[in-house]
Amino acid sequence: MSFTVVLVGRPNVGKSTLFNRLAGKKLALVDDTPGVTRDWRSAPGWVGGLSFTVVDTAGLEDVTDDSMEARMRRQTEMALERADVALFIIDARAGVTPLDRHFASILRKSKTPVLLVANKTEGKASKSGLYESYELGLGDPIPLSAEHGEGMADLVEALLPYAPKEDDEAEEDAAVVEASGEGPIPIGDQPETEADRIKPIQIAIVGRPNVGKSTLLNSLVGEERVLTGPEAGMTRDAISVDWQWRDRRFKLVDTAGMRRRARVDEKVEKLAVADTLRVIRMANVVMLVVDAEAILDKQDLNIARMVISEGRSLVIVVNKWDIVEDRAMALRQVEDKLEAALGYIKGVKVVTISALKGHKLDTLLDAVVDTYTVWNRRIPTSQLNRWIEGVLDHHPPPLIEGRRVKIRYVTQVKSRPPTFALFVNKPLELPESYQRYLTGNLRESFDLPGVPLRLLLRKGKNPFADE
Repeated sequence: MSFTVVLVGRPNVGKSTLFNRLAGKKLALVDDTPGVTRDWRSAPGWVGGLSFTVVDTAGLEDVTDDSMEARMRRQTEMALERADVALFIIDARAGVTPLDRHFASILRKSKTPVLLVANKTEGKASKSGLYESYELGLGDPIPLSAEHGEGMADLVEALLPYAPKEDDEAEEDAAVVEASGEGPIPIGDQPETEADRIKPIQIAIVGRPNVGKSTLLNSLVGEERVLTGPEAGMTRDAISVDWQWRDRRFKLVDTAGMRRRARVDEKVEKLAVADTLRVIRMANVVMLVVDAEAILDKQDLNIARMVISEGRSLVIVVNKWDIVEDRAMALRQVEDKLEAALGYIKGVKVVTISALKGHKLDTLLDAVVDTYTVWNRRIPTSQLNRWIEGVLDHHPPPLIEGRRVKIRYVTQVKSRPPTFALFVNKPLELPESYQRYLTGNLRESFDLPGVPLRLLLRKGKNPFADE
């Protein structure tokens, strides 16, 4: 059983840098601009033999109204309540600020144990700030440099008392077995749960700014997990949440809004968009959330084409459907735009919802599972070769300089997305138009709607040729 460590402190003291250091990956956006992190995010952490869950939070601000900073503070307080221990981080080079003193007084009253961390202690400029930190009343500070990895041994020593004892866990397990009246279960014979057999479906929630991506994630998981509000560009970091619906497990990832490249000028926004692209490449299913008042504009279609080109499966989510008056006309617009822009991907599922009111979320998840199933589908080689024989009889390849390209056989070489190898005698001479015909016929014949299909041309080895 692991424990949870939450990182708190005012903006720009190095919380996200320490988070990346403990997670062993560059998961959180890091920049000199204060307030880059807005939502709390978690990841498995490991340092010095200790394993735990590490949680990065937004910078603490002394506000309690309905502003974005106040909502960020409430998110941080929620993460703090769920943690086993908190690391209160200060910037030793800047010294102890009034804001540090204010939140130190609040944290001293918290039920969660607090360890004081003096970050950025590399160099002589940090000495005075390190000595000042004793006045916060949170015990001896732990000096470290998150950027350079210095002081990690001291941090491990301070965290050790909060790590669960292996002996205690063994005693608890034995007590459970004794109370149940059953003997120990051999390791190889432990029953496998349904969750163990099914890997989580990784879902990326993407779209333009302010279309309701974060509201959708909150509605799905049933709590205010990420910040929402009227401000565009609220989400910056990609926030992942493990969640279960019916008998399926999901990893939901909320991402930053993607504007047209010409409009992206701030460094932080560029980093956020790059993070979104990384999430798309790792996803199984991409939910493209669009605004019902501006359905599938140019940027929406650009994102959809990018998702398809990356080989990801796509579900289009029309949000704010409850405010649409002429719904029949809106659906016709969706169909026309999809046909014009993505006509080569027939059958992309379109689901109309209201994320704010929670309407039709089950329908959306059914569409996600169906699309994921198609994206994973494998077709036996025998069926594929019977299919290609029928295609060649009905519509053979065109003649090239009086000769016809010979297609020998076809097989599926991978799924996710479905990828097929077509063995021909002259791969370079098979026209692209005929390849598109084969792909469309393959999609229709084997019921593969709404997912990208890849056709790889291969030249079979001639057994009669001299080696």
